Amino acid sequence: MSYSAALPVQPVAQLFKALGDDARLRIVALLAHGELCVCHLQEALGLTQPTASRHMAVLRHARVVEARREGSWVYYRLANQEDDARKRQLRAVVREFARQDTLRSDVERLLRVRGPGACR
Repeated sequence: MSYSAALPVQPVAQLFKALGDDARLRIVALLAHGELCVCHLQEALGLTQPTASRHMAVLRHARVVEARREGSWVYYRLANQEDDARKRQLRAVVREFARQDTLRSDVERLLRVRGPGACR
């Protein structure tokens, strides 16, 4: 067994692999504000449905987000992180990203498209 295999780095490594894409970072930053329908994420980030689904699958597999279905729509929220190191790292990423102009633009677009008629 190698030295690195003995270290408990797998949970944090899995988190960073999932966050290793700018669109997924932006999704996580938006979800830090609360649960969102996949259609909101698509519109706020300008993603196609297949691209959004692929990103959400990566985040779900890494246990960064949780999903719930309501009718034909899927709603996502950040998952509770049981591993303290993952929790700290995710909070730090979200906190730092909140300072970025990109997120401000994403939130502005989200506020324009989010509403009762958005999920059709």
